[in-house]
Amino acid sequence: MSDITIHQPSAEFVKQANVSGMAAYEALCKKADTDYEGFWAEQARDLLSWKTPFTKVLDESNAPFFKWFEDGTLNASYNCLDRNIEKGLGDKTAIIFEADGGEVTKATYSQLLAKTCQYANVLKSIGVKKGDRVMIYISMSIEGVAAMQACARIGATHSVVFGGFSAQSLRDRVEDTGAVAIITADQQVRGGKHLPLKAIVDEALTLGGCDSVKNVLVVKRTGGDIAMTSGHDHWMSDLADKQATTCEPEWVGAEHPLFLLYTSGSTGKPKGVQHSTGGYLLHAALTTKWTFDLKADDVFWCTADIGWVTGHTYITYGPLALGGTEIVFEGVPTYPDAGRFWQMIQDHKVSIFYTAPTAIRSLIKAAEANDAVHPKSYDLSSLRLLGSVGEPINPAAWEWYYKHVGGSRCPVVDTFWQTETGGHMITPLPGVTPMVPGSCTLPFPGIQA
Repeated sequence: MSDITIHQPSAEFVKQANVSGMAAYEALCKKADTDYEGFWAEQARDLLSWKTPFTKVLDESNAPFFKWFEDGTLNASYNCLDRNIEKGLGDKTAIIFEADGGEVTKATYSQLLAKTCQYANVLKSIGVKKGDRVMIYISMSIEGVAAMQACARIGATHSVVFGGFSAQSLRDRVEDTGAVAIITADQQVRGGKHLPLKAIVDEALTLGGCDSVKNVLVVKRTGGDIAMTSGHDHWMSDLADKQATTCEPEWVGAEHPLFLLYTSGSTGKPKGVQHSTGGYLLHAALTTKWTFDLKADDVFWCTADIGWVTGHTYITYGPLALGGTEIVFEGVPTYPDAGRFWQMIQDHKVSIFYTAPTAIRSLIKAAEANDAVHPKSYDLSSLRLLGSVGEPINPAAWEWYYKHVGGSRCPVVDTFWQTETGGHMITPLPGVTPMVPGSCTLPFPGIQA
């Protein structure tokens, strides 16, 4: 270990951090150790808005099927949208969407709520009700986030499938969930290419086992030529434009299933992981607040796809539950060139950047071959925090990321977690933890690792 350099967060960062200094971290851990239920109850009351306050924190009677806050009721969409508007954030930018070709669209909290409500009303108009499962097979977009929020709003359970997956993968997930509807797009755009989505949905539905699907809702992305079956396939905009921009949230029990997400299935068939509303949303919000130190004026960019759990927690739910501003990016890091990430950080003044070691390693290679796409050729001074997710980051890549992207001044949070946990388990806290390149360091407060 002698050749590993330990990096300390700067005094200025520590001073302003949401969790500031090792003593504060140790106090949180001690609180969780001595009164586990009290610790999580306090966080749940502080960070979430409840329609019916919970009186029971944890039910361990059927371990390992633990129940959290089970007699409380809430709505995830209300927590992410309405309450921010009630706090006066209606005109604040919720999402900055950059398309593959560079076009930028912004949605305020009020606009995102309006679209979510219209989509929720569309789902209700085709008979989707609380407890039904809805499959979402769509590219990165404001519409993708709104579709997820719309399901949460009416108490339907969403299951998002990554837009790069095959018809067979989609079919297997439809059959397993018994989904009654699919939300998709005509096509997606990646690296300058138009790729099919609706055509893959059509193929999946011919493979058998998808009789539960009664309707397919299609978002128009490219206007490409696609087949539409009358009475079964509907253009989302045709239906949404006729709907009200208000929709009363369906208040659900904290244990109500918010989503089903399938792990990759590296051994055997993909396994569906079900996350409940209360416990999941709390962990999404708390980890966004403490691990990413999210502040009101931050621009947060998680580069993951909403088809993965990282995109669920750190795009669709966590940052929005805290009233943050975030980037949603449709494209790939190497198109039109390998400077795309750095260009976007410069253009949008991104302050928190969260990506995967695979992306970092490929961009190191490109930067070393071509100065024009090296981070030093861009103004990255807006950055104050970097994150890594998805796999272990090797020390050499960590050091490059820290030095060349973060200017040796941004803490790097190397986060360990998985689909099953829904949020960070072991991670540095940026105002607390000495950073060890290649190590995810210490457990998140309240996590027994």
